[in-house]
This record gives sequence, structure tokens and C-alpha cells, in this order.
Amino acid sequence: MSNAKKKRKAMLLGVGLDSDGHKRVTTGDNFTLVGGTQETHEQMTEKVIKLNEKIKARGKHLETVSNAEFNDIAHEVGLKKIPAR
Repeated sequence: MSNAKKKRKAMLLGVGLDSDGHKRVTTGDNFTLVGGTQETHEQMTEKVIKLNEKIKARGKHLETVSNAEFNDIAHEVGLKKIPAR
């Protein structure tokens, strides 16, 4: 067995909870988006692409950004954090 550390891989999962009867799935290098109406699915796709572009512009990968940095970038692309209850 190799002593090399396993490379960490991060993934984003987006789930559209509204539906118009169509099944939609979009995947990328580090994300999978499922469900939603056409409008919802397009919005999710646009935001995850922008999020990835901003991470890349910082010279990082999804698995290398801190939680705080991820939250800042997510806010920049229009994602809203839902406060814990």
C-alpha cells in the first residue's frame, strides 16, 4: 500500500427544489446540479461557473479555499447563506 496521502477533492452539489416536469442534470469538474425549472437550473449553473472563475482568479481550487473565503466568493456571485436556526 502506498504511503502517499490521498488528494483531497471538493464537490459542490446544487439541488433545484422547484420543478416543471423535466429532469435536468449539469456536471462539471467539481460540481453537479440537479433539478429545478429551466430558470432555476440556469441560475444555479451561472452562479457555480462564476464561483469557479473567481476561485481560479485567486489562483486556488475549490478544495484549497477556506470556509470564510468560500463564503465571501459565494456572496460575491449572489449566493445567500441561510442562517442556522
